[in-house]
Amino acid sequence: MTILIAGIGNVFLGDDGFGPAVARALVARGDLPAHVRVVDYGIRGLHLAYDLLDGVDALILADALPGAAAPGTGTVLEVGAADLATGTGVDAHAMDPATVLATLHRLGGTLPPTYVVGCRPANLDEDLGLSPAVADAVPAAVAAVDVLIDKLTTGRT
Repeated sequence: MTILIAGIGNVFLGDDGFGPAVARALVARGDLPAHVRVVDYGIRGLHLAYDLLDGVDALILADALPGAAAPGTGTVLEVGAADLATGTGVDAHAMDPATVLATLHRLGGTLPPTYVVGCRPANLDEDLGLSPAVADAVPAAVAAVDVLIDKLTTGRT
């Protein structure tokens, strides 16, 4: 079992840096199982697609997600092939996670079981650092990733 945890987002756009912050928190903790790899992909979506071609058994994305909930609200979603974008254009500098995963299929890869650990942003303006509400959500996101790792590794729900 190999699990890839991908931090997604632009650290120069305020709360869009949520995914990289979750990735950094997981790495800093230093206690992940050997079969779990954490990568801060930032805005390098095409890099993620190519890494997935190497094959992983499961993917967990950490990312800021739009929505009507209050800033800092966390969400865990399971993503399947039916949820992905179907367009054929690829812009390596503007690839949202759905487009990245759809690109994987066009490159000949197969989507592994995929989850998104997300957080509703408060600020997506040019700014370094997370808003207080989103920064406060990082520990809960790390805990959600831990639950998913356990679920994927042991098969428990």
